[in-house]
Amino acid sequence: MYTIDLTVYEDRLERAVKRARERNIIVPTFAQMKNPSLIPDKFKEELASIGLWDLHPRNLFRISWHNEPKASGGGFGGVNYVELPKSLTGVDARIIVLVGKWFPTGAHKVGAAFGCLAPRLVTGQFDPTTQKAVWPSTGNYCRGGAYDSALLACESIAILPEEMSKERFEWLASVAGETIKTPGSESNVKEIFDKCWELRSSGEDLMIFNQFEEFGNYLWHYEITGHAMEEVLKQVMGPNDKYRGLTSATGSAGTIASGDYMKQIFPDSKIIASEALQCPTLLENGYGAHRIEGIGDKHVPWIHNSKNTDMIVAIDDNAVVNLSRLFNEKSGREYLAKQGVPAELVSQLDLLGFSGISNVLTAIKAAKYYEMGENDIVLTVLTDSMELYQSRLTEMHEEFGEYKETDAAVDYAHWLKGASTDNLLELRYTDRRRVHQLKYFTWVEQQGRTYAEIQAQWYQPDYWTSFQSQIEEMDELIIAFNGKVGL
Repeated sequence: MYTIDLTVYEDRLERAVKRARERNIIVPTFAQMKNPSLIPDKFKEELASIGLWDLHPRNLFRISWHNEPKASGGGFGGVNYVELPKSLTGVDARIIVLVGKWFPTGAHKVGAAFGCLAPRLVTGQFDPTTQKAVWPSTGNYCRGGAYDSALLACESIAILPEEMSKERFEWLASVAGETIKTPGSESNVKEIFDKCWELRSSGEDLMIFNQFEEFGNYLWHYEITGHAMEEVLKQVMGPNDKYRGLTSATGSAGTIASGDYMKQIFPDSKIIASEALQCPTLLENGYGAHRIEGIGDKHVPWIHNSKNTDMIVAIDDNAVVNLSRLFNEKSGREYLAKQGVPAELVSQLDLLGFSGISNVLTAIKAAKYYEMGENDIVLTVLTDSMELYQSRLTEMHEEFGEYKETDAAVDYAHWLKGASTDNLLELRYTDRRRVHQLKYFTWVEQQGRTYAEIQAQWYQPDYWTSFQSQIEEMDELIIAFNGKVGL
């Protein structure tokens, strides 16, 4: 059976407990992140005076989809979501987006990083007093990892491509112990992996939390994001409505793991993976560079359950960058209002970062392909918001000039109303197997994974459920850790 290693190392655990006690750290359980009503009132009272992005250990309890949408002092409520109307999407289907902005760091990747770090911390496998935590990423994950490391009093190294938005680097400069810029852009994931191997051979005492292969990433989204989606559905579904599926960029294959949870509840629902048209790795074994920051490329993540994926959609990055202007420039918003998009929604369109726009376009294309009607519901996720891309808007303004109403009319008609069912593939069994087999060249040949395990991922029926079954054991370890800390 393949599972996350939860072996306890008592000597290191003792040092981790001592560090947590010194720094006033209490680690939240998965159950508390899923259901904040389980968080003790005394911690909620502390949060009333703490900012959402503050480097305060109590903000570990804000690694949740349930944060009150405010910058400081917020409590907890329902899952943050928005339903997009037909006047924006052009389709009858109900497209509902979970909002990632209201996590610490402004992106839900802080949860994925927690899912990787916490099990190692509470078992003593990771010693925060001697080891550095290394966070290889194409953007938000290394930010989340650096943030979690700071809260948990661990030294951190963030790794990301040098061409990512400057907001990411500016923030990391004040939080991460060290930031390493690797060559290239969003698509250059192998260069990140190469840097990890270089660090491994350096002799420095460190632990690498590679989101593309760490099942803590998969498990956090399966359990936390999956349940958040279920909660939203219970709130919005009418008696005649039907949940049709989830759309998500493959990225590190974390977010899309929530589709595994949803498919267990709704067996005929779809998991629809997307990527950039300029780098169609899953669609046609392709490669290239693109501008949809945060979704990774040129390989299939080790933790992607390709056997459970129903469709691949490729999104043109020109659509994403142009719609970012439509959604955020004054002329764009005014034009959308004239087209009947409700003013309240127009004012919230900055909740969609680049990958969020791509996820919504994927949902639109899937809704058209499957001819969905007004009682069909598609869910997707906004990983982050335009707060992390303001420099990109400035760059586009400098390069292309003022954004005018005619520009807005073209982008609205072409990229939204004109979204078509091109560049997508509904997967047969053999298509899923082809995607899975692409893993071999990255993970077995280059990254040290075994042939036996890549075979098990495809042929062993309980491979994925073995990881899913570890939630309770991990919570028990977290509870025991907090008990030893004694706070």
